[in-house]
Amino acid sequence: MLKARLLLAGAMGTDSMMRDDLRMAGVLPLTDPVGSAEETSASVFIVSGPNAIVDWLTVQLRSSLDSTVVLASRGAVLARDGDIVDVDGTSPVLFDLPVSDYFVAVRHRNHLGCMTYGVVSVADTVDFTTSDLITWGVDARKALPNGAMALWEGDVTGDGEVKYTGANNDRDPILQAIGGVVPTNVSPGYNAADCTMDGTVKYTGGSNDRDPILQNVGGVVPTATRLEQLP
Repeated sequence: MLKARLLLAGAMGTDSMMRDDLRMAGVLPLTDPVGSAEETSASVFIVSGPNAIVDWLTVQLRSSLDSTVVLASRGAVLARDGDIVDVDGTSPVLFDLPVSDYFVAVRHRNHLGCMTYGVVSVADTVDFTTSDLITWGVDARKALPNGAMALWEGDVTGDGEVKYTGANNDRDPILQAIGGVVPTNVSPGYNAADCTMDGTVKYTGGSNDRDPILQNVGGVVPTATRLEQLP
């Protein structure tokens, strides 16, 4: 079993917890949206408060001898307080592997994934929300104003890169999701183009989904990119 904690920058509220707008809108899917076999029940999404579910995640245990080798991958759900839990909404994530040391990686459908810099014991809590945990690569996580660390939002295409302009950028799918013609349109629902994870795809105006992409590539040079830090 793995106990782990994580924050998604796109879902952060005004306090230290994430928002559960997708759950409250009733659009969270009961099956893992990235295609694993995991499935949860509607009762899990009834829970409110700090344990309310924000979204699905993918959690990987990788070989201690080779961090590119994924030994096990599970769909799990993420609570508002940052706890990564199994599909029952409360338990640590269950893996059919011995309790040992592994590289631990986490991925999300529209955030850049990250991985521990070194092997860690699954007997301990792996806390991706703190800067005390060293992650693989450079700037793998986003520093929040309160000092916590979170995954970078804006990987709308799911290709491991946040990109504002050019081919296969993450901005165009937002415009396409609202119809592709009138930029002030909005589109409700569960969509990877919803970078702010508020249940609505929005191209312009306050709390739109386009601005976080530009901000996360630096906010000045629109041709800059931000790459996922996974081997």
